[in-house]
Amino acid sequence: MPNQSDLIYRYDGSFDGLLCCVFESYQTKAIPIDILPSGATAPLLFAVKEVGTDPEKAKRVLDSIPEKLGRPALEFIRQAFLTCLPQKELHILLFLRLGYRYGPAVMNMLTDKVVNTLFKAVNHLTRESHLFKGFVRFSIFNNVLVAQIEPQNYVLPLLAQHFCERYPEERFLIHDKTHGMGLVYQPYQSTVIPIEELELPEADTDELAFRSLWQLFYDTIAIRERYNPACRMSHMPKRYWNNLTEFSQISYQPGQTKPIAMINRLTSQEMPPTGTNEIYKGGPA
Repeated sequence: MPNQSDLIYRYDGSFDGLLCCVFESYQTKAIPIDILPSGATAPLLFAVKEVGTDPEKAKRVLDSIPEKLGRPALEFIRQAFLTCLPQKELHILLFLRLGYRYGPAVMNMLTDKVVNTLFKAVNHLTRESHLFKGFVRFSIFNNVLVAQIEPQNYVLPLLAQHFCERYPEERFLIHDKTHGMGLVYQPYQSTVIPIEELELPEADTDELAFRSLWQLFYDTIAIRERYNPACRMSHMPKRYWNNLTEFSQISYQPGQTKPIAMINRLTSQEMPPTGTNEIYKGGPA
């Protein structure tokens, strides 16, 4: 039986680093009181042990998870690592210890406090990532689509495939302001990089015009007789509104043409003949 130690593990914040903490726990036959990423403040009453990231140790733990717990458990803890759950690292360690003892059955042990807590956290992550597939609003700056989000969980890895497949020929950036990270994409290449702060230029007239069009569309399809703020907030929680175009105030710089003139020009342009496809050039008509 492992002993509950008075140590706090500190690691580099990576998934491999967390796996090395699991290795350390088994090697010393002790369970830490907490596991903190580098930079986090540790309580003064407990000693801190720095756990370095060793790729070989991390691989040994990684290979053992699908072998002893099943591949669904590996995907589960990968997602748990992306959540905003307090003490998620310690919960993952305790979950793995249960898994090594009971095998794949651990995924069904929802009455266990640790397993239940992790399942709730992962469900929150997946719900939030699903919402952001509809709540991301892009603006165009220098022919690049740029969006900013403020998620509670680290959802960028779950959003990457959706937006890369949706805009395969575009260049875009999704900036996660909460975690200081950004999903950067150019045709058929994507990566997630640290972006602590992102200062965007002022929107030009064309961008303001399209924002006005979107707001006009949003207001036009509303049914005033069925206005229900409580229902709207249940489907579109208020914490997402800061980055939604339909709720933003459009500002104009001196000398800029009012977007209504741009809207009139756009709506008066001759539409392409039926059967052409101007968006997907080179694709089927």
